[in-house]
Amino acid sequence: MFSKVIYCFIFVLCSVSIVQVKSQACNGMSQYDRCSRNSACACFHVASTPDTGICTDQFAATCSELVPCEKSTNLCNRSDHQCVRHPQCQDSPVCYPIPTFNQQFCPPTLTTSTSTSTSTSTSTSTSTSTSTSTTTIQQSVIPNITVNATSARNGVTVAGGKGSGNATNQLHLPSGLVVDDDQTVVIADTWNHRIIQWKKDDTNGQVVAGGKGLGNRTDQLNYPSDVLIDKVTDSFIICDQNNRRVVRWSRHSSTTQGEILINSIFCYGLFMDDQRDLYVSDIGKHEVRRYQMGDNNGILVAGGNRAGSGLNQLKLPTYLFVDRQQSVYVSDRDNSRVMKWEKGATQGIIVAGDQDKGSALTQLSSPHGLFIDTLGAIHVVDSGNHRVIRWVQVDKKQGTVMVGGNGLGSRANQFYSPEDLSFDQHGNLYVTDRHNHRVQRFSLE
Repeated sequence: MFSKVIYCFIFVLCSVSIVQVKSQACNGMSQYDRCSRNSACACFHVASTPDTGICTDQFAATCSELVPCEKSTNLCNRSDHQCVRHPQCQDSPVCYPIPTFNQQFCPPTLTTSTSTSTSTSTSTSTSTSTSTSTTTIQQSVIPNITVNATSARNGVTVAGGKGSGNATNQLHLPSGLVVDDDQTVVIADTWNHRIIQWKKDDTNGQVVAGGKGLGNRTDQLNYPSDVLIDKVTDSFIICDQNNRRVVRWSRHSSTTQGEILINSIFCYGLFMDDQRDLYVSDIGKHEVRRYQMGDNNGILVAGGNRAGSGLNQLKLPTYLFVDRQQSVYVSDRDNSRVMKWEKGATQGIIVAGDQDKGSALTQLSSPHGLFIDTLGAIHVVDSGNHRVIRWVQVDKKQGTVMVGGNGLGSRANQFYSPEDLSFDQHGNLYVTDRHNHRVQRFSLE
């Protein structure tokens, strides 16, 4: 559900102190490639996941100052260090310092594509004209969380929390959400048939789509379940679930109605990748499809073999995440698991949960919101267990509770059927606490 620029961070939290380290990823780059507008920054491959890298100061430490990583786990004893490859210094992985100001020191590069057309006309003389158009796109950078990270246990209500209702300071069974660069929280306020946004520190939200009662007119929504922001068109893309459609609403304040992008789809979750391809989960057909803008048919990328528990099947797929390699991660709700489908695959692999519904750390119960960081750690809203749980690459057998997990309730450390999650650029975690009719923020500052 992320189409905006997301800044990379590494954070470590404990009960006494908080250390936050921010860095941007450099996936797909070679070792030591330049990865920032700052020429002092280079790409260091992460030891545990060779397809990912961290962009940081290449002169932060001399070879003699570096110590080897723990051999069995590829971890570092210091929370402000990351286990990386550094063959110029040692053949084995080393613990490399990642400063707290790393994101500012190594700002991301801009991707620029240039097209040139040349026309030539000939008579008694020849003239040549050349036109050049340049498009600059800010690539998204995905949060990167150390494997030993824990999270702040008490949340702060940033939207709703005033009981169920349709006032602008209330929510009614909210579902999907996304957080913009300025910490504005955009929420699918499902049972109010509207999309509402809360700016930081506001006590009331602003309706930005729907809100005119349940209906199928282009100015209405019918139980919307998810929303994302398309920066290129400056619009919201919405899963208008019970109208069986995906719609787009401009973010301009004068907008009074949306336009239909995809028809005849029982959608639940949305995701837009860096190429602006749109991924939609269909709980009617138990599948996920990828759509290019203007395409109403899409390409099957996961499931599509009727409801079931086989590796080529899904059963009520909810939320999605798509990585840089276009691997699709799916919260497979009624199979109590998270599935990964690599690009072009005809079946998926289980990456979280053991397919048996339960509350053990090896299990999930009705998984929903989903997020994958650059180290491959899986963050999933474990709705039936009222918690957010994380699986890391070094130990895929069980997860670790990040927030919640203290039973059903309305206290600051509890959820009641949480639905979705998102991160802001400062590393704060946001969760829609569905049956408490609120959004909780877990501050990591």
